[in-house]
Amino acid sequence: MVSKLDDYLRFQTTALSVRGERQQLIASNIANADTPNYKAKDIDFASAMNNALGRANTGAGNGNQAASELAKTSPQHLDIRGSTGGGQPQYRGTIQGAVDGNTVDMDVEQNQFTDNALRYEASLTMISGQIKGMLAAIQG
Repeated sequence: MVSKLDDYLRFQTTALSVRGERQQLIASNIANADTPNYKAKDIDFASAMNNALGRANTGAGNGNQAASELAKTSPQHLDIRGSTGGGQPQYRGTIQGAVDGNTVDMDVEQNQFTDNALRYEASLTMISGQIKGMLAAIQG
């Protein structure tokens, strides 16, 4: 029975995990806005969700450029993002780079941070609704 409850909540809990990791990356971008040669990173949410849920990649992207993937030459190497099962950070495309090589655009980062935070809250609301629905069914 517990596995059925896990299956029922799996999508939203996975979405929360991926959104949390994405929020950390965006916050890191904002914190390093003045760091010379810092390259802004992001996670392709759709790809990370597909990997985390064990689905095949759909090829959908969000405009990110080359992936910063590390090659695993040994099965003993650790995954970069083991909790999402595929939330590999990618370099964000630059609209206008800075003279010092920094690619963080504060307007883009703030918009992405706010968008991701709202979607995180929406996932929390959906999980809360699912749990309330289960409690109502149990209590009769």
